[in-house]
Amino acid sequence: MTGENEKTGPDSDDGHRSATDVLLARRMGIYTQNEAIVFMSRDCPICVSEGFGAQSRVRVSNGKNSLIATLYQTAPGLLKNGEVGLSEAAWDRLQMEEEETVRVSHPRPLDSLSNLRGKVYGQRLKTHAVKAIIDDVVAGRYSDIHLSSFITACSARPLDHAEMVALTDAMITAGSRLHWDRNPVVDKHCVGGLPGNRTTPIIVAIAVACGLTMPKTSSRAITSPAGTADTMETLAPVDLDIATMRKVVEQEGGCIAWGGAVKLSPADDSLIRVERALNLDSEGQLVASVLSKKIAAGSTHVLLDLPVGPTAKVRSQDSARALSANLMAVAETFGVQTRTIITDGRQPVGRGIGPALEAHDVINVLRGDMDAPNDLRERSIALAGSLLELGGAVPAGTGVKLATQTLEEGRAWQKFQQICEAQGGMREPPKALYSRPVTANRTGKISTIDNRRLAQVAKLAGAPDAKAAGVEIHIRIGSKVSAGEPLYSIHAEAPGELDYSLDYVAANEDIIDITET
Repeated sequence: MTGENEKTGPDSDDGHRSATDVLLARRMGIYTQNEAIVFMSRDCPICVSEGFGAQSRVRVSNGKNSLIATLYQTAPGLLKNGEVGLSEAAWDRLQMEEEETVRVSHPRPLDSLSNLRGKVYGQRLKTHAVKAIIDDVVAGRYSDIHLSSFITACSARPLDHAEMVALTDAMITAGSRLHWDRNPVVDKHCVGGLPGNRTTPIIVAIAVACGLTMPKTSSRAITSPAGTADTMETLAPVDLDIATMRKVVEQEGGCIAWGGAVKLSPADDSLIRVERALNLDSEGQLVASVLSKKIAAGSTHVLLDLPVGPTAKVRSQDSARALSANLMAVAETFGVQTRTIITDGRQPVGRGIGPALEAHDVINVLRGDMDAPNDLRERSIALAGSLLELGGAVPAGTGVKLATQTLEEGRAWQKFQQICEAQGGMREPPKALYSRPVTANRTGKISTIDNRRLAQVAKLAGAPDAKAAGVEIHIRIGSKVSAGEPLYSIHAEAPGELDYSLDYVAANEDIIDITET
């Protein structure tokens, strides 16, 4: 497996450099998400002698590990002579200790950049070229500028089938891979873009209660108000290592864990983070992203939910059909049985948008509460029924009936509680201290809901970092409302975040469109 850091070894140049490049590492306490950043004074002798400038790429080594980082320069005096500052990401990846020194030097040239440039100019990426790029991404050798170039090239010059297969394979082999002594091993994934669509915990509970094996690894949010792992974390621990994950699956038949803890397809988060920042959705990278994680997790049968709507990730039926064809063709190459379902993506699913609010919806559906959101319940049953049929648990056409019975009889709720306990204990999702309704400015009928901007409201309120923050929806498309009636409520853990969100709402009054009747 290729790790995020480079290990020092015989090919390292550490043993051939003078003591003048040795600097005392200082933990700056600066969070840069996943990007390794180092800080050096502009008048530092190493910067002067090596010709380092702002945003240079540098190699940093402490004798145990090394990484490639982006250099930022500071004014004289901020760092002492002989010091180098490290961001939290750099500190953690180097496994630094206090009062430890590092060496800073020029990195080796990145040969894979020639492959990237070839793609920019219209050349097809061969298998070895894709592998070289992904290996450098996982090792942290690519800056965000390099990553954005790769993503842009793959968007402007779409990947063909062979390139998608090569990218999927490279992303699988660059990380850990799980193998199970059971068959089938099922999984379900939604391509995203639909706030509150938290069907996964419900589907896992139904599928496992019906005898299928479902070791579900899920993502945390990157640019959304909540990922499945964020929501599940308000109910039970999700940071499971491979040994613990195996134990839970052997005991209960399934789990709902954070995929980052087991390092499946580790290049994916880096690519998605920059892709979303650029607002580019490369279909080839989406296919590789989804399937690499499923295959790396050991899945043999995968159900894919493709929501379609004007403000969802997939905007049209034609786009959904093209994406479906690519997903199934690449999956077939790897021997994975796949089924895609095109669903309604015009509006959020459930009432909650944000980790804890979505968790409350999940619990309400599993317990069979009278006020549980019916759209989340019906969507979960439909998808679970299809997964039961795909996994061979029931004959074709009978999956929905079994999924409904499993939910109504309480077996899914019982299984979910057992999974939570096996993962470390079930807990109660938090509730926000502050809440404010957003009301209709006129009487009429709800005609459209902007998924993206409503998600932004939840993020400005603090989600997903503030687990209780987010948006609670009170209406659906087609609902009749009166002027002054609440459309949705904003939940926040701090008054400042509530104000940020309300300011955004005031500037975007058409997030929910009301047609006068």
